[in-house]
Amino acid sequence: MQPLTIALGNYGLTKPLKEGAVKARASLDHVAVEPITAAMRRMVRGLEFDICEMAFTTYLCARALGKPIIAIPAFLTRNFHHWAAFSHVDSGVKTPKDLEGRRIAVNRGYTVTTGLWIRGVLQHEYGVDLRRITWLATDEEHVAEYKAPANVEYLRGENAAELLLSRQCDAAIGDVRTDSPLVRPLIPDPREAGFAYFRKTGVYPINHGVVLKSALLAANPSLVADLFAAFKAAKEIYLMQLRDGAARTPADDQARRLAEVVGDPFPFGIKANRKAIETIVEFAVEQQVIPRRLGIAELFAPGTLELE
Repeated sequence: MQPLTIALGNYGLTKPLKEGAVKARASLDHVAVEPITAAMRRMVRGLEFDICEMAFTTYLCARALGKPIIAIPAFLTRNFHHWAAFSHVDSGVKTPKDLEGRRIAVNRGYTVTTGLWIRGVLQHEYGVDLRRITWLATDEEHVAEYKAPANVEYLRGENAAELLLSRQCDAAIGDVRTDSPLVRPLIPDPREAGFAYFRKTGVYPINHGVVLKSALLAANPSLVADLFAAFKAAKEIYLMQLRDGAARTPADDQARRLAEVVGDPFPFGIKANRKAIETIVEFAVEQQVIPRRLGIAELFAPGTLELE
């Protein structure tokens, strides 16, 4: 069997697999793609890889539109997203409810996972009517066939932070990078707000998962269990590095801080993630990213539903 091409980001969680400390039974050919979001777009548009890291909302959108890919319940990145809403100090936007009736920039596409999570938080935790906001997406969507709702406009090639600083919008969501004192987080103490959200709801948001071509399942039914086991073994190595202090990057420190609140900072499997999966699906339906609720069995490969 030819090696399977696989595109993954560079994290402590993936390093043991990418560097060979963990080997799957299937032969894997790791393809370097920077940034990893470019691989996601190539995967949903052209099926360029056999296995690929995938932002979960991109996957939901692709799955709903019939793309021949399927997920395994190994989740590579996750975080709370209360940090991802910003306002201009002169905009008059002081609370989340003040966003209603405004034009708000979205870093990259409307279907970006961070954008989906923070919009869901704004709606469900702060009572914001998302329909009363005009969303200004600054890039096209990964899934080219996706049609956004009427209150989404596209300003392709623009920069969300620059739109905010030039007062072409009053607020912005997503990974909005600026050191300007004119831009401030909309939710005070966002890290603690995220932890409070977890304690209240039990939802630990998923960002990126892993997908593979659906056609591979027919050719090799044991592949999904093999891949899941490989990712789980890589995770165990990384968790040990977190515990003994060998992993020392800012991302590693963040993982340790998350572990203090959530326990396992990278839970795998359906059982441990059902609440987060059901919530992200619900948000995607409410925000018109997908037309209907997709069930667990539709989203994950047969043979992985009971894996932990």
